[in-house]
Amino acid sequence: MVSTVRPRADLDSLPGGELVTRGLADLRAKRETQAALAVSMATGRLRAAGVDVPGEIAAEPSHALYDLLARDDPDGAHGRYSALVAQIVSFARAVEAEHAASR
Repeated sequence: MVSTVRPRADLDSLPGGELVTRGLADLRAKRETQAALAVSMATGRLRAAGVDVPGEIAAEPSHALYDLLARDDPDGAHGRYSALVAQIVSFARAVEAEHAASR
């Protein structure tokens, strides 16, 4: 597989791109943030579409993300988790479509 490093402005233009850009920066800095964990959940899918995703910061990023959200706001954790997943899925679909079109 050939990985293409996409410019930040290119990522930001896609749905969910700002979340992914923050997550990638946090992963590079080894910060366990909501954005980094959300991106980690989609590592394989994003790498397959040409996004250079740094190493993961949690063995089970989906569980770590939910736990982090629940610490901050136990009552709103599920809704926030679902919203973050929806953003990552939207981004993955968009970047996969672009990747497929460029082949």
